[in-house]
Amino acid sequence: MRIPELYARKRPVFSFEFFPPQSAEAAQALFETISELAGLEPDFVSVTCPGDMERRPLTFALVARIKRELDVEAMAHLVTVGYTRDQLSEILSGMREQGIENVLTLRGDLPAEADPHATHDFHHASELAAFAQPFGFAIGGAAHPERHPESPDWESEMRHARGKVEAGCRFLVTQLFFDNADYFRYVERARDAGIEVPIVPGIMPVTSLKGIRRMAAMNGNRIPEALSEALEEVEDDRRALREVGVAWATAQCQELLAREAPGVHFYTLNRSPATRSILRNLTTGG
Repeated sequence: MRIPELYARKRPVFSFEFFPPQSAEAAQALFETISELAGLEPDFVSVTCPGDMERRPLTFALVARIKRELDVEAMAHLVTVGYTRDQLSEILSGMREQGIENVLTLRGDLPAEADPHATHDFHHASELAAFAQPFGFAIGGAAHPERHPESPDWESEMRHARGKVEAGCRFLVTQLFFDNADYFRYVERARDAGIEVPIVPGIMPVTSLKGIRRMAAMNGNRIPEALSEALEEVEDDRRALREVGVAWATAQCQELLAREAPGVHFYTLNRSPATRSILRNLTTGG
């Protein structure tokens, strides 16, 4: 099923994101995690496209396997970095042959040593979205509630977001955030800029204080003081820290859905317990 059709149903859409594994053993463990979460009946799952070129084929193979063996709709992430136009054409054709219908088009992270214009034929995600259109995919793009680290201002941020939609993106999935006010302000800015597609909040339950601080620093995310203090109080208690992360993410999701967000996209970090707990809280009122 094409993902825009899911959002057109006007009910909350729940989706899970995974990243491709490092080895065959890890691949099997990941598939078992995905199988567990498939029991929660997500509307779709997605698999990221890593910076490591050698692992990228695992993204497309895993998406095809999920669709084939679990009967769950799956979306492949595809980046421009490191690929030529001809390579992207071959990948897109191959995905369609495997029955993949949905793709999230992204620029991807540039290697630290790379010249911004030296490693890919397409410089922006919007160019990849336009290129993928004739292949018949349902296309999504990324949104940044706290602004992309390379955007100088909000006017530039909204111009790029609108360019993605004009190029064919029919929904946008946000980068993770921990303060819902950032999401709601982003949606307001987007609507004012003429962007009408669904803007799906991306939520990551905190399971490691060091990990989330590292990720926040890398992506320019703000950790609210209340969350940071609550995590610091239980930093040495793994179970308690996970409970704090689940409670915070649950409260985020409850408010987002109450204020008519189109659904929630969970960044699972290839684990199931935290996501399972949040969904149980949402469905039972916990």
